[in-house]
Formats: sequence, C-alpha cells, structure tokens
Amino acid sequence: MSATRIAAVQMVSGPDIAQNLGDADRLVAEAAARGARLVALPEYFPLISGDETDKVRAREKEGEGPLQDFLRETALRHKVWLVGGSIPMACENPAKVRNTCLVYDDKGKLVARYDKVHLFGLDLGNERYSEESTIEPGDRVVVVETPFGRLGLSICYDLRFPELYRAMGDVDLIVVPAAFTATTGKAHFETLIRARAIENLAYVIAPAQGGYHVSGRETHGDSMIVDPWGNILDRLPRGSGVVIAGINPTYQASLRNSLPALKHRTLECRKGIKVEVIKT
Repeated sequence: MSATRIAAVQMVSGPDIAQNLGDADRLVAEAAARGARLVALPEYFPLISGDETDKVRAREKEGEGPLQDFLRETALRHKVWLVGGSIPMACENPAKVRNTCLVYDDKGKLVARYDKVHLFGLDLGNERYSEESTIEPGDRVVVVETPFGRLGLSICYDLRFPELYRAMGDVDLIVVPAAFTATTGKAHFETLIRARAIENLAYVIAPAQGGYHVSGRETHGDSMIVDPWGNILDRLPRGSGVVIAGINPTYQASLRNSLPALKHRTLECRKGIKVEVIKT
C-alpha cells in the first residue's frame, strides 16, 4: 500500500443549507486538487442553527434526500472517498434524528453508515447543551475497509470514550468529525485527538467546525491530522479551509513493530458492543 494524501475540511456552517453545501463542495474540490484521495467533512456540515429542531425538519431517510445526493455526487465528481461528516437521518421517533456519518467511495457508492453513539450534554450555567433532546443514539461500532486501510468511524463527543475505539480492533485510520464547543475544545480537543492516535497507533483525521456561527454559537475548530506517534501533521485553528497530509503505511507498520502495544492488550472491552466491519 503506497502513501496516500488525506484531507480534513473545516467549516463554519450556518442555517442556510444551500450555502453550506456550496462551501463544502468548494473545499472538497480544493482538497481533491491538492491530491487528496480521502476527504472528511465536519460534524453538522450542512446545518448549524440556533433552533435545534431545524435538523429534525431537515432529516432524511436512508437512500433519499438532497444531503445524501450531495455527498454521492460530490464523491463521484471529485473522484474521492468522502466521509460525510454528519447529517440528520430519520429514526422511529418523529421528534428526533440520528446524527449520522455516511461514507461514499470514489464512484459515489454508499459503503458505510455510522450513527453517533454518545450524546453530548453540558451545563455550565450560562452554556447548556443536551443532544438527547433531539437525537437518538446509535448502538454499534462501525469499521470500513478502504483502499487506504481499515477506517474507524466516530463523531465528536465519542472522542471522550476510548472503549469505542478499542472495540474497533486494529484500525489504520480513525475519523472524528467534530463541532466541539469553544469551551471544551480549548481545554481538551487536541489532547483527546492525540491520545486516540497514540493509544491505537493510528492516523486520526479530525475535521471540525471552527469559528463564530450565525446562530451565536462558537465552535473550537483546530481541524488536524495526527500520525500514529501523536505528531500533528497539519492543522487549521479557525475559519474555513482544508487540512491535508500524507499517510505512510510503512511508517505505521514500523511503529507497530517497534512498539507492539496493540498485541499487549489483555483486557477485553467488546462484551455487549455490536461491531460492524464493512468489506468493500
């Protein structure tokens, strides 16, 4: 497997879905023009609104809807594997959605779906979030085999739960589309991203929302790509843009041979966890 360029897209999405899709397309095009073969969008890339029920109204059923059309057509047009950050997908509860990451191959085929398992809650008095009020959690870990290696899927708040990543088994890359708050991001985002890379000896791709949104919300940003030794290969502190780096399987294999920590694990944490490994 030869070295491959991968990219993380950073956005500052607002309530106008059409504008957000236009921005995402432009940034994916930039990443593809710079040689990226795998491109990842941030959490909530098509919509961040001051009204949390807006995403419920924008929800889609699997296989139909403008957001999925956009992801499929963008992957095909730019000939990239596209990790679609997250979009709202319908669930049995009409008042809630699944916060879903869809992965499309370079022919525009849907190859994987992951529904965010851990739902964010924060109460600092003047700053409150409760994802459980509008989101239904997923119930399985998802790993997809790609031409670039085994890719583990996660979303934002999942980052705080290392058992999810352990349940993935040996993955070569981990993707973490995020919309971390400015408060929690400043305190923990880089530390958690680098920790997940180090403990799994994996590359981590972290595309984020980063800046002041029309809704009044501020997200942390700092999109980055981190190598299996915890080195930050590229990052973007704020604003819209593209983070890009090369992944080197030979380098990764040498690290795993020199420090075979993944073979030294003695505690099993998969009991009761549904793990879906998708072969493509």
